Amino acid sequence: MTIRWLLRLAVLTALCLGPAHILGAQEAKPDASIVAPPGQTVSVDPVARDSQIDRRITRILTATGWYRQLEVEVTDGVVFLDGDTDRTEQRGWARDLAAKTQDVVAVVNRITVSPVMDWSFGPALAQVAELTRVAIAALPLVAIALVIFPVAGYAATIVARLTDWLLRERVASAFLRQVVARTVAVPVFLVGIYVVLQIAGLTQLAVSILGGAGVLGIIVGFAFRDIAENFLASLLLSIRQPFRRGDYIKIGDHEGIVQSMNTRSTLLLSNEGNHVQIPNATIFKGTIVNYSTAPARREVLDVGIGYDDSIAHAQQVILDVLEAHPAVLADPEEPLVLVDSLGASTVNLRAYFWFDGHAYSVFRVRSALLRLIKQALTENGISMPDEAREIVFPKGVPVVYPGTASPAGGAPDAQPSPAPVPTHPDSAPADPGVSATEAEGDLASEQPSLARHGATAAIPDAASDDLLDRSP
Repeated sequence: MTIRWLLRLAVLTALCLGPAHILGAQEAKPDASIVAPPGQTVSVDPVARDSQIDRRITRILTATGWYRQLEVEVTDGVVFLDGDTDRTEQRGWARDLAAKTQDVVAVVNRITVSPVMDWSFGPALAQVAELTRVAIAALPLVAIALVIFPVAGYAATIVARLTDWLLRERVASAFLRQVVARTVAVPVFLVGIYVVLQIAGLTQLAVSILGGAGVLGIIVGFAFRDIAENFLASLLLSIRQPFRRGDYIKIGDHEGIVQSMNTRSTLLLSNEGNHVQIPNATIFKGTIVNYSTAPARREVLDVGIGYDDSIAHAQQVILDVLEAHPAVLADPEEPLVLVDSLGASTVNLRAYFWFDGHAYSVFRVRSALLRLIKQALTENGISMPDEAREIVFPKGVPVVYPGTASPAGGAPDAQPSPAPVPTHPDSAPADPGVSATEAEGDLASEQPSLARHGATAAIPDAASDDLLDRSP
């Protein structure tokens, strides 16, 4: 009874699985180009003879159509395979088939591989068809990307403008606000790219892009170190603002009026009318002297008088000249005349005074004051001797007495030549005691004229990305 039920169960199972196997065989047709080892042992007879093995292997290999000039020889269970085929996989498949045949002891595979050169366009057309199929399948992803990318860009723009608006009252530098706004907006756009890659199933690529951004920044930083250094220096200078456009500054050996500053360099207009571009990194690391920060500016004049003259009298004379000049200021400090040093033939005095650097030219004021001090000292009988010099006569100084022959053997002098009469200072034409001569002009500062000259110069990208504010 049990055996009968088992037989019935086996029949039902066969009936249920049979159509499925048939359907699967119809749907999945094997590709003749795919080479796979035989799935099971090939049976001939319980004890197969060499001729039977030969016939069986020959029929199977011939049925595939893969082999040319095929010869199969079996001797004492050893199979010898000869012939030619197109692919290495087909050669191995023949060896595996012979090895799994019943009663085969060993296989000697002497089949050669000779690839056939196919000059047809079939493979290329197949690749084009495959690419076309992939492109058509990716059209929905492309459509989503075309929607997300503009949205991400628009969102980044809104974030940048909102950040700039929020910082407008807190950060005075427009350049700094722009840098901060872009720094905040870039992650918003990167999030859009990440979403697109996630939808496309390229998660690993998305992570690689986000991680590679930092590596790319390091590489770019090393490759463009000078450019990055100047950019960071311009950013810090915009924050600190040690000078503004129109200020008269000195940086190292260069001084002039500030014209503009971009992300690379700062442009100066020198006193000679030349435009000088100085890298921002050099400015940030160097010493900056800003003469326009405050209008009051102190200058120094050096004057030497003779040892026989009264120092106090000379100091008072110079002080009177300084106090009487309209360009000299009494605030923040009145003029001073101090003894600086004792020279070889002069007592060196140093005069300190303040003047308005915005209204007057330092060169013209110095000229006018030195002229007036020299005139005042001369009128008060105070000498200004030259430096002492030592004169050496290798052959000595000849002495000639009246009525004697000259050292050269000439005729005696009848009478000595008259000594030159020194010229009295009063006989020289007196300088006018005005605060400024016609040659000195009106002592006005030359900065306005230099600024007008600089405004007419055509300099590439001088004002297109100017990072400076105008002087108040």
